[in-house]
Amino acid sequence: MGIFFIIVLFMILIIGIYGIFIEPNMLLVTKYKIKDVALKGIKLVFVSDFHIRKYQEKRLKKVISLVNDQNADIVLSTGDYIAKHSLKASLCAKKIAENISKIKSNYGFYTTLGNHDGKRGEGSITSALQKYGIKILKNENIPVKIGKTTVYIAGIEDYQSGRPSIPTALSDTKKPVILLTHNPDMFTDVPNSVNLTLAGHTHGGQIKLPIIGALIIPSIYRNRFASGYIEENGRKMIVTKGIGTSILPVRINCIPEIVVIEFED
Repeated sequence: MGIFFIIVLFMILIIGIYGIFIEPNMLLVTKYKIKDVALKGIKLVFVSDFHIRKYQEKRLKKVISLVNDQNADIVLSTGDYIAKHSLKASLCAKKIAENISKIKSNYGFYTTLGNHDGKRGEGSITSALQKYGIKILKNENIPVKIGKTTVYIAGIEDYQSGRPSIPTALSDTKKPVILLTHNPDMFTDVPNSVNLTLAGHTHGGQIKLPIIGALIIPSIYRNRFASGYIEENGRKMIVTKGIGTSILPVRINCIPEIVVIEFED
């Protein structure tokens, strides 16, 4: 019994070290190919839930370098730049924006804000991002001409910290449309006129155990919208596992990712 107890403690220690010091610092490129004639030939990168802490500027630079390596037509984000709902815990807004402004793509970078941004740091992160010419979509859209195709990029305010309005965000849009929503729970209200919805917030559950699954998924739909590619009634959504961590600085079986999407016919 004593040996068994020691073995269990040792395994818990190893898992703890891995979950705190190793997996949160990993970074994957997750690739999707989506059939959509209207968006054919377009390549986009989607990145979200940075949660950059004071000591993580090097980490942020690594993320941006990997994004730039993808040579995307356009880069999109659904926010959460701030860590732990607190500007005191985060890398300063100016430094975050300065680094984010170095994201490269052929047709720009567009973002919404997340619940962490909105609850504590909206004023600071908004002004900092805007100072560097980064477009924040708050219940609005912008037409972006990518090659010969005009794509409407729409974004809504966060479900928890703002007043999201899908109809307002989609006002006067024409297909193809890509919708940014920090919280995937809004997907149930997205109309079929949207070609693809992109969301974050869940971190894939952040701690995902064998058999048990994710311990906490911040979604009323739980595993239904936890992460990955989702298609319901002809509507499509991708939920990223994100970059950073929330509440606990731990990831187990939910490796941080950037998402690369290529459209084909």
